[in-house]
Amino acid sequence: MVKVNNIETNKVELEFTIDKESFDKACNAAYKKQVGKIQIPGFRKGKAPKAMIEKMYGAGVFYEDALNDLLPDAVEAAVKEADIKVVSAPEYDIDTIDENGVVVKAKFFVYPAVELKEYKGLKAERNVKSVTATEVNEEIKRVQQRNARTIDVTDRAAKKNDTVNIDYAGSVDGVLFEGGSAQGHDLKLGSGQFIPGFEDQIIGHKIGEEFDVEVTFPEEYHAADLAGKAAVFATKINAIKYEELPKLDDEFAKDVSEFDTLAEYKADVKAKLTERNEKAADAEVNELLMEALRANLECEVPAPMVEREAENMVRDYDTRLRMQGLDLATYFKYTGQTLETLRAQFMPEAEKQVKTRLALEKIAQTEALEASEDEINEEYKKLSEAYGVEVDRVKELVDDSAIAEDIKVNKAFELVRAEAKITKKKAAKKTEAKAEGEETAEEEKPAAKKTTAKKTTKKAAEKKTEDK
Repeated sequence: MVKVNNIETNKVELEFTIDKESFDKACNAAYKKQVGKIQIPGFRKGKAPKAMIEKMYGAGVFYEDALNDLLPDAVEAAVKEADIKVVSAPEYDIDTIDENGVVVKAKFFVYPAVELKEYKGLKAERNVKSVTATEVNEEIKRVQQRNARTIDVTDRAAKKNDTVNIDYAGSVDGVLFEGGSAQGHDLKLGSGQFIPGFEDQIIGHKIGEEFDVEVTFPEEYHAADLAGKAAVFATKINAIKYEELPKLDDEFAKDVSEFDTLAEYKADVKAKLTERNEKAADAEVNELLMEALRANLECEVPAPMVEREAENMVRDYDTRLRMQGLDLATYFKYTGQTLETLRAQFMPEAEKQVKTRLALEKIAQTEALEASEDEINEEYKKLSEAYGVEVDRVKELVDDSAIAEDIKVNKAFELVRAEAKITKKKAAKKTEAKAEGEETAEEEKPAAKKTTAKKTTKKAAEKKTEDK
């Protein structure tokens, strides 16, 4: 029989007994496992009787191994019998070991009691940012730059925006300093990669020229031994290149897209940017609704739940770093952070995630939301495709109850969104005189010739209905 004692908010103590027969059996198993390593005077190694070993080393010599073998299943059974949902590893206390068996006390943090004041009719404002002509042109410019041709220069001196390949060796008072020399370094003039004045002095020199670049390190330079000092860099230009941008015309549109004209391509870019803004507005609404849910949540969140979520975030971050060819050790080396500071950095967001999950689980319980077998199988299929693992293998790794809980939580948020009162943010009133340099979302068009014929105009886009 399991006794449940509430010792503090969200923490309980379970008291249960491991019967003597099971404990003795586990002790015998521990003896058989260890006897080969034990040397007792008068006995060959591995042949000493259990009673003799216990006499020499104490009656409890095999207790620890026996308990380590028994406790996991015993605790699981006790938790199941007590019908509690634990959220932390147990803290064990062996109360007694005697002829009646082993009395164990295990302390756990448990799932908190949750109250949610309201979750229907939450208010949020949806703000879809308009796409301006400037944004469209900037996006096209980025594509233009990605498709630029690199041209070798042989007949002129270097100028701003060229990329030069240089050798250089820096010295202060005639002595070379560490990190101040390089061979075959590519430098875009005007990029500001080097200290002020360095790039400007390369402009005007040709391939093969050798010359000195004289600069002074800034007073706030990161290397204290160089800060504020005058330096000379012996420099040689090995090569000069520049990027030639493709002309923005119909041929460009054909090369970079599925469209035949630049106008069609621009319209598609604008449509995609508009779609991006729509998705960003939806994400913002979702966050506002989740923030409202957290504000309406009444519960004391056990610290281990937040700590576990922060640990999950650390693991996810490590995975993302590895996908970029890095790892946490390298990240810590260059940022000066530690595992502890990174965990602490994630704690506020981890607490938000835990509270949101608690609120949505409460809604799923209140609304009696369920996950169908088809929905669970569909999630298994998605996981299989995402990780390139067979569905059967995914089912071995991920319990269907966890899948079902995630589905119910998602349904809970869909309900919150469907029941929410979402209004569209009103656009600011336009003044007759536009701010200097401001551009509208529509492409500028030549002024139409005046005519006496009556004309109708077509709207630039269909009017969108407001969200509820």
